[in-house]
Amino acid sequence: MPPEALDPAILRPRLPSPLRDVVDERFARHGVRLLFKRDDLIHPDLVGNKWRKLAPNLSAAAGRTVLTFGGAYSNHLRATAAAGRLLGLPTLGVIRGQELAGRPLNPSLARCAADGMRLHFIDRSTYRRKTEPETMAAILREAGAADAYVVPEGGSNSLAVRGCTALGEELRGHADVIALACGTGGTLAGLAAGLGPGQRALGIPVLKGGFLDAEIRTLQHRAFGGPRGDWSLDDRFHCGGYARTTPELDAFAADFEQRHGLPVERLYVAKMLYGLLTLTEEGAFPRGTTLAAVITGAPFTP
Repeated sequence: MPPEALDPAILRPRLPSPLRDVVDERFARHGVRLLFKRDDLIHPDLVGNKWRKLAPNLSAAAGRTVLTFGGAYSNHLRATAAAGRLLGLPTLGVIRGQELAGRPLNPSLARCAADGMRLHFIDRSTYRRKTEPETMAAILREAGAADAYVVPEGGSNSLAVRGCTALGEELRGHADVIALACGTGGTLAGLAAGLGPGQRALGIPVLKGGFLDAEIRTLQHRAFGGPRGDWSLDDRFHCGGYARTTPELDAFAADFEQRHGLPVERLYVAKMLYGLLTLTEEGAFPRGTTLAAVITGAPFTP
């Protein structure tokens, strides 16, 4: 493989991603200026924060098979598979749910396979223990990938966190509060570290359980040696957990799309926007606040 094929920069990402004003009277009547940080426009195949997290890991893989983990509808798996296709890197996805092995692939996994990703299904109990060294070693052996470069579920590791500091740096001086949806917490950990004085990051977790605070602290410790930046979480808007929605959320997202002509990704972005509107109406942001919403992804179309 030629050395230049290992540099994701050859894919010409759109960086910095666009920052755009959004006119929405629901925010304006509370004195809040709303901006969209359009990370969904960075690259058509490595959408949103997936670029920021994957690019440093793809470089570190140095041509080895990239092995990573995810559920049957994982955005991270699709982005990794697309990166493998574009850069000529072999990829292997370890999928949660052994029972899926004998079924037709859903559209998300079918896209991964079409992009050249080899799929390896494991049972849910083993999947929960995948970070244990003995379990990880067994997974690698069974998948025939003992020498693979391993990227964790969601792509959040120290390289990814440091890669996401650029997001905060791009927003310095532009907003008081920067909000984004959180899955594994890596993007928020890096974003907060990259912001300037007086700015804070707000995470809207899309999974229930209240575990993310400790995860983000651990990620920052591993990436930077300790805490960085001003950040907080609001756990009220997960709508029942990952990949769960409610009729109210769906109606909100459809209305938002109609108002602004922006296709709203339901699993992450819709929950974040719904949370921001709720917080605005609760008076959480003082009048005169500039609020930047990071659009971390786009709806998946098979």
